Amino acid sequence: MVEAHGINSPYFAYGRAYIRVGESDKALSVHEIETRILSRKKLLWESEISERQLKDVDTKTLKDYMKRANEEGRINFKYSNVKTTLKRLHLLSGEKLLKAAEVLFCNDNSMEVQAAVFAGTDKITFLDIKKFKGNIFNLRRQAEAYVKEHIKWRADLSESRRKEIPEIPVRAFSEAIGNSLCHRDYTNPKGNEVAIFKDRIDVYNPGTFPDELTPEDFIKGDGYSILRNPLVAETMYMSADIEKWASGLKRIYDECTAAGVTVEFKRVKTGFVVSFHRPKWEEGEGIEKGGQTGGQTGGQRKGIILSDKQKKILEILKKKPQISRKELAEELNINTSAIQKHLMKLKEAGYIKRTGPDFGGHWEIMKE
Repeated sequence: MVEAHGINSPYFAYGRAYIRVGESDKALSVHEIETRILSRKKLLWESEISERQLKDVDTKTLKDYMKRANEEGRINFKYSNVKTTLKRLHLLSGEKLLKAAEVLFCNDNSMEVQAAVFAGTDKITFLDIKKFKGNIFNLRRQAEAYVKEHIKWRADLSESRRKEIPEIPVRAFSEAIGNSLCHRDYTNPKGNEVAIFKDRIDVYNPGTFPDELTPEDFIKGDGYSILRNPLVAETMYMSADIEKWASGLKRIYDECTAAGVTVEFKRVKTGFVVSFHRPKWEEGEGIEKGGQTGGQTGGQRKGIILSDKQKKILEILKKKPQISRKELAEELNINTSAIQKHLMKLKEAGYIKRTGPDFGGHWEIMKE
C-alpha cells in the first residue's frame, strides 16, 4: 500500500512513481514523469531575472496592491518604496526584478489580452476587436470591463430598488479572467483571449490543464493545486485577486449554477477554455433561476429586458401621459397590436399603470 501526503509530487515507492489523486494513488507512466519534469522546468521562468528595471515598476499599481493586501490582512507590512516592498514580496534577486515582478507590476512586458465580439458562433466575422497591454492587474480590469460592456443586462424589479442583473455572473467571469492570467504558460508567446460569441463567452488561457486531472476533479473538490507560476499566484493570493487550493473552477461553477447559467471547462491542445453559455433571455431562459433572478414567482412583478422601443415608449408617456394607444402607434410608426404588447409588458414589470378609462384616462410612470 502506498500512502502519500502533501502537495509535492510525484512520490516514489517500490521503484515506481505515484501521484495523489483524490483519495487514491495513481502510478505514473514514463511519459507522464517526463512531462512533469518538463513542467517543473517551466516554473523557473518567473524566477528568472527580468530585463526591466526598478524604474519600470508602475508605482500606483504596487501601492494599490499593497492597500488591498493590507485590508485583507494577508500582508502585515506597509508600502514603503518600490525596492523594499518588492524585496519583502520576494520578487527581487539582489536589486534585479524577477520576471514575476515584471508581469505583476510593470506595464511594459510581453503580456497581452485579445478581446473581441463576433457576429455568430465562430471567429469568421467580428463586430469589435481590442488588444490590451499592461500588468496583470490592469489587464484583468480591462478585460472585465470589456465583457461588462458587451453582455446583456436586465432590470430586477422584485425588490423595492431597481437592480441590474448581467446575463453571466460578474464574479464568475472575473474569476475566469484572473485565473487565466495567473496560471498561463508565460513561455508561450500566444496571449490570453476573451471571445464574445452570439451563444457563449470564451476565456482562453495559453496554459494546458494538468494531464492527470480533469476539471470535474476540481469542481468536486478532489483536485489539488499544481501551480505553474507559484510566485505570481502567491502574490495575487495576498491581495485576494485569486484564492488558493484549486478552488477557482468550483467557485465559477457554483456562481453559474446559482444563476442558472451553463458553464463548460474545455481542455484544448494549446491551453484551457472556460466557456459561459449565454442564456436566451428573449425566450425566457434563465429569467427565474435561483436568487439571481429578474423577478419572483407568486404573482410578483418580473424584470424584463427593455427594448429600444419600450424605452422610447416610456419617454413618450412621460412627456405625453394622455396620449392614446393609436397616437402612440403612429408616433413610433408601428401597428396598435404591437403597441399593446409593449404596454402590457411594461405594466406587468411595474414601469407604468393606466389611470382612468381608456378614453380620457392617462398613463403614470411608476419607475424610471
